[in-house]
Parts: sequence; structure tokens; C-alpha cells
Amino acid sequence: MTATTPEWTREYDVIVAGSGAGGVTGTYTAAREGLSVLMVEASDKFGGTTAYSGGGGMWFPCNPALLRAGAEDSVDDALTYYRAVVGDRTPVELQETYVRGGAPLIEYLETDANLEFVPLPWPDYYGKAPKAKLDGMRHTMPNPLPVADAPEYKDLVRGPLDVDRHGADTPNDMYIGGRALIARFLKAIAAYDNATTQLGSPLVDLVIDDGAVVGAIIEVDGKREAIRARRGVLLASGGFEGNDAMRAEFGVPGVARDTMGPATNQGLAHRAGINAGADVDLMDQAWWSPGLTHPDGRSAFALWFTGGIFVNQDGKRFVNESAPYDRLGRDVLRQVDDGTATLPFWMIYDDKEGEVPPIKAANFEFYPTQDYRDAGLWHTADTLEELAAKIGVPADALAATVARFNEQVPTGVDPDFGRGDEAYDRAFSGGEPPLVTIDQGPFHAAAFGVSDLGTKGGLKTDVAGNVLRADGTAIPGLYAAGNTMAAPSGTAYPGGGNPIGTSMLFSHLAVRDLAARA
Repeated sequence: MTATTPEWTREYDVIVAGSGAGGVTGTYTAAREGLSVLMVEASDKFGGTTAYSGGGGMWFPCNPALLRAGAEDSVDDALTYYRAVVGDRTPVELQETYVRGGAPLIEYLETDANLEFVPLPWPDYYGKAPKAKLDGMRHTMPNPLPVADAPEYKDLVRGPLDVDRHGADTPNDMYIGGRALIARFLKAIAAYDNATTQLGSPLVDLVIDDGAVVGAIIEVDGKREAIRARRGVLLASGGFEGNDAMRAEFGVPGVARDTMGPATNQGLAHRAGINAGADVDLMDQAWWSPGLTHPDGRSAFALWFTGGIFVNQDGKRFVNESAPYDRLGRDVLRQVDDGTATLPFWMIYDDKEGEVPPIKAANFEFYPTQDYRDAGLWHTADTLEELAAKIGVPADALAATVARFNEQVPTGVDPDFGRGDEAYDRAFSGGEPPLVTIDQGPFHAAAFGVSDLGTKGGLKTDVAGNVLRADGTAIPGLYAAGNTMAAPSGTAYPGGGNPIGTSMLFSHLAVRDLAARA
């Protein structure tokens, strides 16, 4: 925190840190509302974690895109569901602001021809909670955008993951999912000459004058620059999942290697806010998922399993393999914590789809099969007993586990872990129970760890995104959104699109608030 007024090099009404969903939404809103705005991004690409999202979805009940498609829902029902899932872990008014605010935001954005949204049906993640929406019609995504419509951003938008992790070529045809969201916003922002965007420029400190944030310190090529913000600073630069020291400090399980966030998500904005006097919450929390372990040592978010079961070190099933990924990840972590499970755990599957695990959404291309074998991550054997020996679990237990599971398959019911009991469980199996026998040798095992989509703890805010001190008062001129703020959803993940939706909405509300101030 810089408490003395430095020599300003530039000045804007608003400085926005981060270029993910929150950063671009805040920047666009500021520009559209007539404010001069500077968006700074720490890395050399726009998009943050958002750009890695395959769907780029947002959980915004009853928004215009859903209503056009015939969604039958009410905001009150959505709020009943959200409140039942989140409980009292976060302020009620924060929860209500999120649930009620998504539809007006989409209405605001869709008046711009560059910003188009369509439904992406995705069931709510707690299907047994009151007023859960099982048809998925609370979930919206950006309409894909031809690269030819915005070619200038092809190499400036982060991802997809294959590009960053495998060196694949950047797609030349379409921006899809999170990349489409970022490209559409960049195109919309470019229409305003009062908006400036800047890559390779992390926000490393805030400037305080008489208790108010009046500017920010930006670092470019090792040199620091003080930039004045006449109205305020919005911190929307993601979480601190890429910083192992901060993860350890705040007790976030796992390691930076296994996160799906970009390496530049180091928590610099969190530190700047804390140094300015901000209170924090949920700092030990993240958006969790099971992670298939790859030869580079990273366990990466994987979903859409068309077969297989998970077993622990005792050769026994221990979770619902088809549960929503955050709930599944939390269940694994709970059992690791109490000693019921250890990492890695194993997916056991047969040869119906061959040696490659029955995973249809690994989020990037598999390495060559031999690489997994050589790394000791994939194993094959003619019998379950031989497979058990290769992965170090009791042979009799593994055989008995598979036998019991196979007996359940014809019934379509899993009395042990409830696999298939909720709509999300059946989302990838055509609505049928996701139970597939393991009976066609040879048999296979693939190693899994726990991944995350980013941390979700951060600076406490009010309903307008104002950052709060421990006494509940706001720090004038300082706002936060997305994974830089303490998530309104608390320790829950109510539905797909909550991280992106939260980031977009509270960035928008923050800028509307500071725009209304003198």
C-alpha cells in the first residue's frame, strides 16, 4: 500500500485489474457509461481463467436468452434454490443480489450487437434441493463467434488449453465458450475511444489518500508506474490458485500445478486489497473437481465419464463418480483429510472403449498412451487381480468391488453412493443411469488427483462490490468481483456458470456504483 501521493504518469476515471469475465464486463460497462477506463492484465493474453472454459457459461436465471427459448422459471424459485444450497454461510443480501441481477445484466449487454447469448442447458448441481432446475434452463453461454469477425484477437485471447499445454495451433475458425465471451467483449470495448487495454501489466499495489483508494501501481517490465483513478479501482484479476505459498498460508488443499487457472493468478490483487485494510473470507476455498493425472505431473479437471468407477487405496468405491465436479472434489478432499482415501485414487474400467479412459471432456487432448504407461499412470491387466497388484490395492477387495457394482448395473440403482440419483448424474448418459458394467477384459486403471478451477476466497464486499473493512465500513474507491472477492456462494457450487456469472455481475454493479458517485 502506497500511502503518500506519488507522481502520476496517467489518470483515468476507473482502473480495472484483470481481463477475465469480470474484467471485460467492468471495462465495457465503464466505457459505455462514459467513463475513461484502463484495463490492465498481468499476462500476455486476455481472458484469465474464463478463456479456458469450454462453455463460458453463466448461471443467470430468467435472463432474456433463456426466456426466448421458452424457459419456465421464476427468480423467486431460483432464489429459493440458491438459498437452500448456500445456506447462511454468506450474507443473504449478497446471495439475492446475485440471483436477481443476472437477468438485468444480460438485458443490458444484449443491447450491444457484439454481445450475444444463448441457452446452454446444464442441470443445477443440487438436484434434490427445493426448486432445483433439472432441465438446465438457468444456464447461458456466449454465442460462438467466427474468428473472421474479430481476427485481431485470435492470438491475444488466452487458450484453449491445448494451445497453452500442448503447443497446439490457435483455432482459426471459431471463438467458442469462454474465448467467445472474451473476444466478444474485446470487440465491444474497442468501439469506445475512452477505453484502454494493456497486457503484461500486473497491478501490484494501491495508492491510498486519506483512507481512500485513489490509484494503483502497475508494473511493466520490472518498472513501476503510478496511475491515478479518479473514481475507483476494480480488482477482478482472479484468484491466487497459482501461488503455492498463499495456498499454504490460507490452507487451500492441493498445489498450483493442478489448478486450471493461468500461472499469473498469483493473488497480487488480494495482497493489495488486504494491505489497504480489506477484510477477507473463504480464503481456504476453491472450485473443486476430480483431475485426471497426465504425464506432465498435472491433475487436470475432467468430466463426462461414460464408464468406470473410482476406488481408493483399499480397492473400494468411495464416491459417486458422476456427481457434479465440485461436490465430487469436496467429497474426495474430505476423505483424504480423514484418511479414508489417499491420492492418487484410481478409475477402474474395462476395454469397451479401449485403453484410453472413458472420459469425453478431459479439457485438452490426451498425451500419447505410451506416455501415461511410462509415467505409471495407466495400467492394463488381463484380470482384476493382476490389475490390483499393479496399482497397489488388495486384489480380493478390488474384485469384490467390481462384482458388486456389476450386480447393480441391471437395476439402474446404486444403493451405495447414489450414482444416477440426480439429473446432473445422468446429463452425460442420455438421461439414463450412468452405470456401465466392468466385465470386458483386459482391465484398466487410470490415476486421478484433485484439480480446481480457481480459488474462491477473497475480499469481502457489499452488494455493489465495495470492498469492506473488518468493521463493515467500505474502503472508498475500492471494488472487487469474481474470484478476487469472497464468493457469494460460500462453500457451495450451486450450478454451472456461477464463477463467471458472479464475476460479470459484481464487476458490472461495481462500475455502475462508482459511476453514480461524484
